[in-house]
Amino acid sequence: MPMNLESRLVVGVSSRALFNLTKENEIFEKEGVSAYCRYQVEHEKEALAPGPGFALIKALLDLNNLPEKKERVEVIIMSQNSPDTSLRVFNTIAHYGLNISRAVLASGASLAPYLEAFKTDLFLSADEEDVQSAVDSGIAAGMIYCDGAKDYLKADCSKIRIAFDGDAVLFSDESEAIFRSGGLKAFEENEYRNALNPLPAGPFAKFLKIISDLQSEFPLDQVPIRTALVTARCAPAHERVIRTLRAWNVRIDEAFFLGGLAKKDVLKAFGAHIFFDDQEAYAIPAAQFVPSARVPYRHSA
Repeated sequence: MPMNLESRLVVGVSSRALFNLTKENEIFEKEGVSAYCRYQVEHEKEALAPGPGFALIKALLDLNNLPEKKERVEVIIMSQNSPDTSLRVFNTIAHYGLNISRAVLASGASLAPYLEAFKTDLFLSADEEDVQSAVDSGIAAGMIYCDGAKDYLKADCSKIRIAFDGDAVLFSDESEAIFRSGGLKAFEENEYRNALNPLPAGPFAKFLKIISDLQSEFPLDQVPIRTALVTARCAPAHERVIRTLRAWNVRIDEAFFLGGLAKKDVLKAFGAHIFFDDQEAYAIPAAQFVPSARVPYRHSA
């Protein structure tokens, strides 16, 4: 009888999100796919350096080795690479001892159908089109920012720290649309008026619930995952957020209501393994200090 992954957190990660493929991507963009393939084959015995998603993926996989050892997390390489050019990635996975055995190698085809087929809960990629397709399919996904100059191997993997923006990430973009069309006053009036009405779920609501369920498996003083809400909201728009999380019966360990202040310093202090935000104005500056990913708006059907 075939196994299924429904009892696990399933994370799909592209090779460029997991490893540093900056040089290889430049070859692809400047010289084309043939030159890229040739380079990968010629260097397939050379291990790649860690990329922006490496510390998060390693830490998530380590959850499987905690007390009451069980398969909590499944990581799947999901890449537009061809099978022939994938050996270098698999050799690098073995080099770092990552327990990743499954892969989707689509040779340039869209990954969206396979994300659904594998019941993917989170997808990380440096390819905007793939991420957009994932979000449009109802899957939590972020376009991770890659900095080839950073040493991502130094990141702390002892406790997973995940930070989320609120509107258009954990929650729908309904309230944010009011802010965009009517300004701050209209936004605050709407949130005050609807303080007792939970916000609609956003693209990462289900993922947060899964993380919250994982946290509940451990004693409070031994929880290996810590979450944070880092939002531009402030009072009086805070109450609806708190009541929404309560209604969802999920935990957020830390919350920062910044009222439009920069998020990067808070995220640096929190030590996020990943930060998800819908706006480049916050995600790109944060990427100077912590791995960050932009969550695109879902296209209407």
